[in-house]
Amino acid sequence: MGVHAPEMPIEVNDETGVWTTDALPMLYVPRHFFVNNHMGIEEEIGAERYAEILYKAGYKSAHYWCEKEAAEHGISGKDVWDHYMKRLSQRGWGFFITEELDIEAGTAKVRLENSAFVYQYGQVNRKVDYMFTGWFAGAMDQIAESLGYAVRTKAEQTQCAAEEGCDVGYFEVTPL
Repeated sequence: MGVHAPEMPIEVNDETGVWTTDALPMLYVPRHFFVNNHMGIEEEIGAERYAEILYKAGYKSAHYWCEKEAAEHGISGKDVWDHYMKRLSQRGWGFFITEELDIEAGTAKVRLENSAFVYQYGQVNRKVDYMFTGWFAGAMDQIAESLGYAVRTKAEQTQCAAEEGCDVGYFEVTPL
């Protein structure tokens, strides 16, 4: 297994210590720290309720991210989507591969390989990548809006590598 340096620009402000990639401030934390916090909240309020909360927050964050990154890089449409999937993959969440994308129709199918959550949870025979779900609808809706399309979407995880017999995860975006 080979390794390489990060493929995205990271700048650290000398005065504030704030890390920035492209147009947005970032945090760098150990995966186990993040996922253990995630698991702790899930234990307290339940996976279903936590998934609802994360969907809304993730939707809003992805929408914002795509808007800011499109402006930063002067890109639009599919290029924004591809940039988003690339950056998600480069940040260690897993590898996000777009298998289908139709922005005007508001549809997409995304495969997730090497999920950070699956690595931490292991084989628990349930979907554990629900944090990502709202991200895809938020990204799709921002990109569609920027192109003047009226479509609004929802996303769901249809398969997870933590489930028995599954090697990868899948997410589908569809119109509301």
